[in-house]
Amino acid sequence: MFDKLKNIIKLYKSIDLTQLEKISKKVDLGEVLGAVSKMDENQLKMAMKMLTSGKKKKDPPPINADFYDLSSKLSPADRELQLKIRTFLENEIKPIVNNYWLHDEFPFEVIPKLAELNICGYVYEGYGCAGGSSLMDGIIASEFGRIDPSIATFLGVQSGLAMGSIYLCGSEEQKNEWLPAMQQLKKIGAFGLTEPLVGSATAGGLTCTCKRNGDQWELNGQKKWIGNSTFSDMTVIWARDVDDQQVKGFIVRKENPGFAVEKIKGKMALRIVQNGLITLTNCIVPESDRLQHANSFKDTAKVLQMTRAGVAWMAVGCARGAYENALDYTLKREQFGKPIASFQLIQNHLVEMLSNLTSMQTLVFRLSELQDDDKLKDEHASLAKVFCTLRMRDIVSRAREVMGGNGILLEYNVARFLADAEAIYSYEGTKEINSLIVGRSITGYSAFV
Repeated sequence: MFDKLKNIIKLYKSIDLTQLEKISKKVDLGEVLGAVSKMDENQLKMAMKMLTSGKKKKDPPPINADFYDLSSKLSPADRELQLKIRTFLENEIKPIVNNYWLHDEFPFEVIPKLAELNICGYVYEGYGCAGGSSLMDGIIASEFGRIDPSIATFLGVQSGLAMGSIYLCGSEEQKNEWLPAMQQLKKIGAFGLTEPLVGSATAGGLTCTCKRNGDQWELNGQKKWIGNSTFSDMTVIWARDVDDQQVKGFIVRKENPGFAVEKIKGKMALRIVQNGLITLTNCIVPESDRLQHANSFKDTAKVLQMTRAGVAWMAVGCARGAYENALDYTLKREQFGKPIASFQLIQNHLVEMLSNLTSMQTLVFRLSELQDDDKLKDEHASLAKVFCTLRMRDIVSRAREVMGGNGILLEYNVARFLADAEAIYSYEGTKEINSLIVGRSITGYSAFV
């Protein structure tokens, strides 16, 4: 009985005199005291918890989107590089991207700073490249995507598609001329495969043509959605040889006669990326600038397979950036007197986002392990592209949803991820085309046409 009395006294001591005065106007304190005296120990503890819960503000746990601690699998050197890149992106890129995205412009001043990271062409051997792992290359793409998918795309075009075409299909002379300068970002590259009327059908339907005349080639046609092309020093152009109908690759320099680029305007996604419409009118390219080991679309596909894995990682980064910004917002935004992160429906959205993100992370982690073990197949990369971009779309949509109206404002960042996700979803092979690649693998039937 004495202990019970002490708890009753503690309960009342937890309420100050001002509160007692307010309560006395609403209820009979004697009646309340009688009710409290009948409570058992557990009921008293619950009552005290309810009365004191609003006094102490609980600090939320740190935001950690690596829920399964995959970063612990990295070597100390790789982990150090990951954190170095993250710090650079947080300090140098994040503060400026919304402004450049809004104005459809590229921040050229960051190129020398990007070069200092020494990560361009990260997986290639020699030519000033690091010769690093595909796993770390994927993590780099994810870190860039986490802050800004546009800058991630710029790097992906430069490091993956443009440099990769030369590394996989170029002669030794071409590699020595271009790769060291591109690795240092002293020369910028672009990759021209998609055409105004040919996207998914590039394997067999290129309308851009090439014809050899002695020691020169003449290229005619158009290429569309070519990232970096408005300011690149060279563009890798893929064209169909009118003589043997095979796809061939060319290093087309910006000063080549017959080469013209028009900036594509009015985009709703990846607005920092400078996409161009390239027109080739009797464009003359010397034989020395033909990629010497690109003689069919199978050679083009080698480049696409390698970079498609990078796009899956980029989707992970985009999704992670949206999730982290949304979680941070819900912890700070208050409605009905408390953070909206404390409400059940918001927590359900957050858990759905984290579940999808964690699934994506573990999938691409294994994908890069296969790539490092030289076991990567087209269907592996395609499955990752399909799954990760689908889940990314769901995550960015939920991120916008939990932020309400503020989710469409650039200042809260998620609107940019929401828009940019649409471009990542489509490029490097649509969901449908990549699904058919996987479907062919598991059934043995090609359902493309």
